[in-house]
Amino acid sequence: MDRDLSRETDQALEEGRSLLRDNRTGGRHRRMPSIGRGSADLRQRNLKTRIKLIGTSLLGIVFISMGAGLVLDGIGFTGIMVAFCAVVAATFLFSNFPRVRVPRASDLNTGDVRHMVARTELWLEHQRPALPAPAVALVDQIGVQLDALGVQLEHVDPLHPAAVETRKLVGETLPGIVEAYRKIPPHLRKEQRGGATPDQQLAESLGKISAEIDHVTRQLADGALDDLAIRTRYLDYRYGAAGEPEALPTALPAPDPLEQLNRLPDRDKQET
Repeated sequence: MDRDLSRETDQALEEGRSLLRDNRTGGRHRRMPSIGRGSADLRQRNLKTRIKLIGTSLLGIVFISMGAGLVLDGIGFTGIMVAFCAVVAATFLFSNFPRVRVPRASDLNTGDVRHMVARTELWLEHQRPALPAPAVALVDQIGVQLDALGVQLEHVDPLHPAAVETRKLVGETLPGIVEAYRKIPPHLRKEQRGGATPDQQLAESLGKISAEIDHVTRQLADGALDDLAIRTRYLDYRYGAAGEPEALPTALPAPDPLEQLNRLPDRDKQET
């Protein structure tokens, strides 16, 4: 009984220290940067939509106020306050809505490669607050790797076995591991089970996925690297290696005046 109470006390103290560290760095729910270009593009499009809605609503309020002023011969102080409140309300509403819709884990492995990468990055971003620090670092690394992987997969047949297996790894296996970890109660995530804690198992699994993504990306890029090497060798063969000066025509020697004079006819020599 005393041992269980002591263990629960240690866990509570650890949770308190973790919360204190998070609050010192801005809180657990602070806005975090995007982990990849795909999710950043989704957020950027959402921001542009909000700006357009704000601008359209403000113009609508201005035109309505002007029309009411012309019809009623002025809107007075009350009309001005109503218009001001409408501006504030519209700005507040469209500054917060529409929000970026976080995809469900079951929807990640759908659509084309570009959308799959963007949705996976966005989904991972929203899982970071619930993950331990080592796993967060790996998630950020995977986000960068997904950008490079997406570029390579765009040039591969979607039905190719390697492409299908890679999509399954990114769109199913990766979110499945994160969801399995999140189902574990927080006070059990630091207890060893099978030689490792759930935190350690999560970091190890994410590390393996990161290494596999990097391996697949390098394999897919080998074709492009070989093509570039072949073209470079052709240019070296056709135009010479880089740094070698091109062959210049040999300069002709300056003509000798005496030799030219000897070649002239005798009549021309006398005139000279």
